[in-house]
Amino acid sequence: MGAAALSGRLPDAAGEEWGNSMGALVRSLSRRRFVLGGTAAAVAAAAAPRVSYAAPEVGIDVAKVDRARIVRAANGFLKEEPVTITASHGVRSAGGLHDFFSEGDYWWPDPEHPDGPYLRQDGFTNPDNFTKHREAMVRMSVMVPALTAAWKVTGQRRYAEQAAVHLRAWFLDPATKMNPNLEYAQAIFGVNKGRGIGIIDTIHLVEPVRAAGLLMAGTDVFSLQENLDLRAWFGDYLKWLTTSANGQEERDQKNNHGSCWVMQVAEFSRFTGNAALQRECRQRFRERLVPEQIAANGSLPLEVARTKPYSYSLFDLDVLATVAQILSVPGGADDLFAFTTSDGRGLRKAVAYMAPFIADKKLWPYPFDVQHFEELPVRQPSLLFAGLAYKDAEWLALWKSLNPDPTVGEIVRNYPVRQPVLWV
Repeated sequence: MGAAALSGRLPDAAGEEWGNSMGALVRSLSRRRFVLGGTAAAVAAAAAPRVSYAAPEVGIDVAKVDRARIVRAANGFLKEEPVTITASHGVRSAGGLHDFFSEGDYWWPDPEHPDGPYLRQDGFTNPDNFTKHREAMVRMSVMVPALTAAWKVTGQRRYAEQAAVHLRAWFLDPATKMNPNLEYAQAIFGVNKGRGIGIIDTIHLVEPVRAAGLLMAGTDVFSLQENLDLRAWFGDYLKWLTTSANGQEERDQKNNHGSCWVMQVAEFSRFTGNAALQRECRQRFRERLVPEQIAANGSLPLEVARTKPYSYSLFDLDVLATVAQILSVPGGADDLFAFTTSDGRGLRKAVAYMAPFIADKKLWPYPFDVQHFEELPVRQPSLLFAGLAYKDAEWLALWKSLNPDPTVGEIVRNYPVRQPVLWV
């Protein structure tokens, strides 16, 4: 396995490394990989994003901090055509043209039996596995939030209209939309056609859904029927996430996979106005995620046990903080930022544990990650959400100092909240 295979960088058509912006990321994906292929008002009100913690209280204006990068990226996306999963099909997929398919990252051919079942090498991504559907979803998850953020900070309709073009292609157009399930995600050749842990692939729908809710609440770029149909798609996906064998398997994972299930269900149920599922997610946060994942000192033992302990700790912390940002009602019983177990474990302790290692990763007390340690940290949303919730100026200053636009593919995959102006 050569250095290029281990690097995780996605080259463009000329084989050069990408530039330093999300625009370069998406344009490279486009060149290299893809071709163009009376209840409504109540639901809209329930789905409107809640401002969990008001940034002005601690003196940070996220729109002002990010305006230039937002507009620069969005301007580069105005002419990008939608690319959905129907533009490519994996030859090893058991699904059809509209079924999302991916293969397990750390699974490789057996050198002694090349045609036999794949073998696992934890932490080392096989670059020959099928990733085009995942890349298409990440591409959309970069563009739609950036375009929506540009509409939010400038008021210019053209950005909202272009974001809607991509959302229609992915979830409404019969010719290009994705089926609302992940039956065939993270399959393993010779072992299974898809796994519950593949549901982590759709963390990249969370921020586009946040964007869609803002567009529906603040513009008329979607018709009333499109509003209903888009929410219906996510209602169907929620049903699959909560009732299918794969969905229930992922729900019950005790590490970052269980966190990611809750983050998705929390945001999708907010979007569809499903209060019962929101309550279930709050309950799981209190009874499962915090008690099972956060140690007494604030570390995340299930993540530090991996071959990428730093990356997984940052990722799981971001997901836990995003769950709290989605579901919290400040000052009340449902303020998840204020929740602690009887022995004092909670988000505040987890962020306090990681913050020094974000400020200086040379202090990290565990083995360094086997891949991409040098590209971390990035502008971790956990610092922003926790900084606002706990009014911690140091965490907010640290968040502001970090790189908001990583271009290494593996880092981008584990960084699903990229436009915080949509969240605060």
